[in-house]
Amino acid sequence: MARLIRESFAAIEPKADELAQYFYGALFVVAPDCRALFPIAMTTQRNRLLRALVYVVQMVDRPDDLAPFLRQLGRDHRKFAVVARHYDAVGVALIEALKRFLKEKWTHEVESAWTAAYGLIAKTMREAAQAETEPAAWTATVIEHRRLTRDVALVKVRTDGLLPYRAGGYVSVEVPQRPRFWRYLSPANAPRGDGQLTFHVRAVPGGWVSGSIVSHTRPGDVWRIGPSMGMLNVRPTSARRRLLMIGGGTGITPLLAILDDLSHWKRNPPVHLFFGGRRPDDLYALDDLHRLAMASSWLTVTPVTEEGALAGGDRGTLAHAVTQRGTWRNHEVLVSGSPPMIQATIAKLLAGGVELERISYDPFTID
Repeated sequence: MARLIRESFAAIEPKADELAQYFYGALFVVAPDCRALFPIAMTTQRNRLLRALVYVVQMVDRPDDLAPFLRQLGRDHRKFAVVARHYDAVGVALIEALKRFLKEKWTHEVESAWTAAYGLIAKTMREAAQAETEPAAWTATVIEHRRLTRDVALVKVRTDGLLPYRAGGYVSVEVPQRPRFWRYLSPANAPRGDGQLTFHVRAVPGGWVSGSIVSHTRPGDVWRIGPSMGMLNVRPTSARRRLLMIGGGTGITPLLAILDDLSHWKRNPPVHLFFGGRRPDDLYALDDLHRLAMASSWLTVTPVTEEGALAGGDRGTLAHAVTQRGTWRNHEVLVSGSPPMIQATIAKLLAGGVELERISYDPFTID
């Protein structure tokens, strides 16, 4: 099944954008009421679908690693009031889209493989949603908003009731200025007893939500926040393992939360953090990281810039800088940033001999 799914997806991946468009068109025909669950502009939603498909294809022969991700998706989708028939409609639309784009390569065996795989996906998500006892979403009030740079803002919120999450995780967020436009953001702090979450948000070109958060969020705004998700975390049981952390731009935020958590441990694993950006100004959290490193013998910080130089830093892409510094085969690796940065970095690490099982990343943290 894994081989058939990977081979068939590789055949249509060059037309993945068209497939995503067709899929949502078919979904809204099969289940018209689903349209109200999504924003008018569907570009980000289509990108998420593609990243989800890529992730499932990569992990299809690793069910023990894939299942936690699917259970998190199932719990998260409760905020949309998703019911069983919606899962059925998604399955029909997905099979129809795959069949249309695979054409003569759509065989009985390929259809059976995708049908069985989606059946397992839907079953895992539905069961997780049905078993969940926590709220489908939390309300949170903005208590602070300030610019860290021209295009990056720090936003602090306080949730109405404690939202359970692990340092390194991420949540979906809906802001009042952009209803139904859910975006994934990672808290930059470890869990606190007062319900405060700190987010770092960069206004990306054309970003409806990110631009609105950076420019128009005000104290008193009420956000909706979905359940915690994510595969990036460090547990006390792994304290003896060396850690390699790689963060690009605001992708540093889940790693900041993990470092915040680690700073309260009695015994810490050695951590080497690479923090990268195009220019020195993009490394907005570097001063805080240097201060933490000076107070923490277990932490080493290496800044990386593609343009311009920093004292003690490396030049080039993160993927290049990390692999030039060592092999990292005996490290647990956490990667966070844009999808292209994650893909390039993981490819370099694998080529350098790091086992895939040692690498953790999240497919949705940057929209």
